[in-house]
Amino acid sequence: NMEKGSGKDQLELGVDQGKVYSRPVSGEDVLLLSETLGFGITDATEAQQVWAPLVTATVAAYAAIDALPDYLPPVKYPRGEWKVPPKEENQHNAWAVKCQIKGADSGLLLGRTIGVKDNVCIAGLPMLNGSRILEGCVPEVDATVIERLLDAGATIVGKTNCEDLCYSGGSHTNHTGPVVNPHKPGYNAGGSSSGSAVVVASGEADMAVACDQGGSVRIPAAFCGLCGMKPTFGLVPYTSILAIEPTLDHCGPITKTVKDNAKMLQVMAGDDGLDTRCKIPPGVDMEYCTLLNQDRPHVKGMKIAIVTEGFELPNSDPKVSDLVRRAADVLKSLGADVSEVSIPAHKSGVAIWTPIGLESGLQTLFTNGFGTGMKGLIPTGVAETYAKGLRAHADSLSASVKVNFMAAQLARENTHTEYYCKARNLVRWLTLQYDAVLQQYDLLLMPTLPIVAQPLPSNNCSPADVMKCAFEMIPNTCPFNLTGHPAMTIPCGTVDSLPAGMMLIAKHFHEA
Repeated sequence: NMEKGSGKDQLELGVDQGKVYSRPVSGEDVLLLSETLGFGITDATEAQQVWAPLVTATVAAYAAIDALPDYLPPVKYPRGEWKVPPKEENQHNAWAVKCQIKGADSGLLLGRTIGVKDNVCIAGLPMLNGSRILEGCVPEVDATVIERLLDAGATIVGKTNCEDLCYSGGSHTNHTGPVVNPHKPGYNAGGSSSGSAVVVASGEADMAVACDQGGSVRIPAAFCGLCGMKPTFGLVPYTSILAIEPTLDHCGPITKTVKDNAKMLQVMAGDDGLDTRCKIPPGVDMEYCTLLNQDRPHVKGMKIAIVTEGFELPNSDPKVSDLVRRAADVLKSLGADVSEVSIPAHKSGVAIWTPIGLESGLQTLFTNGFGTGMKGLIPTGVAETYAKGLRAHADSLSASVKVNFMAAQLARENTHTEYYCKARNLVRWLTLQYDAVLQQYDLLLMPTLPIVAQPLPSNNCSPADVMKCAFEMIPNTCPFNLTGHPAMTIPCGTVDSLPAGMMLIAKHFHEA
């Protein structure tokens, strides 16, 4: 039970030097592997004499890897003390760990305080990703975005609580308990980057790092009345951040103002030479502060398309829809050319997201938390701790994780990834539907979420209640994780003291 500690001590404890294989592969091993994989090797003598020596020789390469030193980047900025804050210092349960890591003496973010979602690696600080399975995990490296924020003069003041394995849009599945909306006690703060939004909304941090696979930057930002940007896919490196699915993973800022959002994004954006998903076209201007401050009319003459289907969800709250339409009227009064369009494909977004988020997510979350098949940097100790913890504590996972991954396993066994493959193809179709409208308009506009924050479920609620609170809000957000378009939520008013958000979607790499 880690309550406080030294970053240096924890950094040393985070590396496990255990050997991969302690004995040769036996015939019994071969028979078990063959049965699992359906290879048809059933003769014990053949397994021992023919196959076991071949498998043993093949896995010898793993022992050679085990003997080599790892190749991880050094930690640039010194670590100090950290602590798990007591309840009286953490009234919304937003903080996982509090610390003070000071960055450079100058830079765009000098003096600004940053909260960091607890799936982002910070060397020497414990990381739980909202889940019991990562107990004892201490990353040995900083994520690229962390080093960049520190290089820009920011001070990291803590890790923020998130949903269990980040697999929920609510704020009720963190293994330490729910994260509470600061606008109304007992209400959902949104997720999975719950704590990141709460610490900014409550004034405990100036800005926060969040991550988004189905809306997890924009959902908590909208529920807490903040600005949250899901950048274009590949604009911000995802290096050394625990993942859900490599084509859905995005990292972005949550802030109180658009100007602060631009500052933070400018610092975080750009290829790091490690994340192979970063494929930024030549000529993309990432000087967002300069672009924002240019002496030009930002709204006048812009063409904005209100997307009808974004207002027609089964649980669309008319009060939220009205606030968003009134916000669109404000843009129109400032000189924007605002009109309504229909994109019927938008309503298929959740269905297309589901096989990808579930089946490919199963591959990532039920291996090492980072996935496979990509070049780059993987924090070895984190991956090993994750994999071991999953085997030991899968029973502790939330209902939102269990239901979705039982469904994913069932789909794999019965459909042999047919619908996953078809969903991949349909992502290209869905992208083209949005792009066709964005050829004629500068922005798409719709409610970020169909509802405002709802009451948190009780601690002893049913799995059905857990699922409802986890996914009832995602239909407008998750399609743009599939297509990779930049999407930002901006507060546009309140319903019964609870904030609502308007979402703006642009062409790829047109964040400014």
